[in-house]
Amino acid sequence: MATTGPRPVAFLSARRKGHSGQVEELNLDRRCLVIDRQPTVRLGIRRLLDERYAVEEAADWHRGLEILNSTSGFSVAIVDMNRADGGELAGRPGTAAIRALRRAQPGLGIVAHGARPERHAAAEALDAGATAFVAKSSPSQDLERAVEAAADSETFVDPAAGSSGRASGPLLTRRQRQILQLYADGQPTAAVANQLGLSAETVRTHTKGLLARLSARDRAHAVAIGLRNSLID
Repeated sequence: MATTGPRPVAFLSARRKGHSGQVEELNLDRRCLVIDRQPTVRLGIRRLLDERYAVEEAADWHRGLEILNSTSGFSVAIVDMNRADGGELAGRPGTAAIRALRRAQPGLGIVAHGARPERHAAAEALDAGATAFVAKSSPSQDLERAVEAAADSETFVDPAAGSSGRASGPLLTRRQRQILQLYADGQPTAAVANQLGLSAETVRTHTKGLLARLSARDRAHAVAIGLRNSLID
């Protein structure tokens, strides 16, 4: 007798037609959850990512949490920041939904998907526990960068959400600001070290220092604080 339950996710496969017209096998060992009430948005994201991710869809936060809690193997979730949905999270802002997803799966990469590239929205999303923020109005390449960064536990902030202004805030050294800016751009430690001509160990030392100065729990939180205080773009 057949049984029901979560589908295995350790190894997924799909097929597509390559440039030569021949069918190619695709190994999709990463899974992405898209939470958005708009079917057209979910479809667009699926088409954007389906060559690299097995995409699951949910129309509201409640259903998204059900999928997340019943199925293992998700690398990243893309969550709509702009709508209140039904169920137990009715009336709560997107930041509350991010916190719920973070509690359900602490290691999940979370991309906050906002309507516009607003600096305060990016800071609020990261402060709530998102790994990345990107606006729906931004190019699809920015969403791809955000997803890849979040899946690798790296921080990414939509470049359009930055600002050239500077305001008073926690004091960071020039080097610490450089490193924090590169983290906001989605760069991993190795890339930061290479770009600045430093060793990875030196970058980690500067990172510990800036986390302490900002009283930040992790890099994503530090980026949120940096954005809120106009320390970075």
